[in-house]
Amino acid sequence: MKRNLLIILIITSGVFAADQIEPSEDQETDVSGKEGKPVILKCSYETSSQNVFLYWYRQYPNRALQYLLMRGARQQSGSNTADHRFSSTTSSSFTELTLREPRLADTALYYCALRDVRAQ
Repeated sequence: MKRNLLIILIITSGVFAADQIEPSEDQETDVSGKEGKPVILKCSYETSSQNVFLYWYRQYPNRALQYLLMRGARQQSGSNTADHRFSSTTSSSFTELTLREPRLADTALYYCALRDVRAQ
């Protein structure tokens, strides 16, 4: 029997005041799906930097943020994920998180974040 799951997308801002990241216009902030069927979350971002990394986290109620993955964008490359069920694609203006084979236990708040490596 397939069970429903609920994923809520939340965003965080970038490092610099001019950096922005938010759910894409075509992305609902309350996303639901069925166990075993892929779920895609999408955030749009704006930054003047070419040195950008995009991050995805999730948070269960009353728990700390849990790192899911990092993906380079624009001139940055590479990616790093903590769970093979998660993957990400990026462009110069958006990032997508794909959760393959979601489970009921994946019901959580999901955050996208932008980091400009110039700030290091």
